[in-house]
Amino acid sequence: MSTTADSTGAGAGAGARAGSGSRERILARVRAAVADAPDAPEVTRDYLDTHTPDAGMVDLLAENLADYRALVHRTDSAGLSDLLMRLLAEHGSRTVLVPPGLPPGWLAAADPTRIHDREASTARELDEVDSVVTGCAVAIAETGTIVLDGSPDQGRRRISLVPDHHIVVVRAPEQVVASVPQAMPRLDPTRPLTWISGPSATSDIELDRVEGVHGPRTLEVVLVED
Repeated sequence: MSTTADSTGAGAGAGARAGSGSRERILARVRAAVADAPDAPEVTRDYLDTHTPDAGMVDLLAENLADYRALVHRTDSAGLSDLLMRLLAEHGSRTVLVPPGLPPGWLAAADPTRIHDREASTARELDEVDSVVTGCAVAIAETGTIVLDGSPDQGRRRISLVPDHHIVVVRAPEQVVASVPQAMPRLDPTRPLTWISGPSATSDIELDRVEGVHGPRTLEVVLVED
């Protein structure tokens, strides 16, 4: 038995060395091929980063969100609590998952039992929650995209992926930008970014659309305009 083990180990080691040699030969050829190539030019950044006027951003965001089959609602700060109460009631939600930093006034009028995200919460426990309400980091009008970054009013990524019903509150216009290039400077690439364009959806080879496979089946976006 020991002879077999030694033989196998030697074979594996020889294979690894052969693979390493092939890699070095390929890399050497690449280096030789580009040895005399000129330095790459500096990337220019003087292009337009959007064609959307500021006055139309929020309307365009609402239009593109709806195009992705999100349910869009518009209100002001004074009406937010009552609107969230109505949306949760219409969905029949008995429980709502609450990020640790969600402003308490948002759900002041809502009846469902608050469920707080805990590190020990399992995927099965999160799946049993009826709804989740979060804020957002930024919303992109031209793509109809909501970006979450794990801030206290949004919670950990998993709470926006497991429950079947997600309500996102967007403060407009301060959290709305026109384009992806405008969104990037507002985001910290070291944070857990989640980009959402409509409810979770996938299609098979016959283009049959199925929603709710990789995330919430129902996405509702509340635009708060003051």
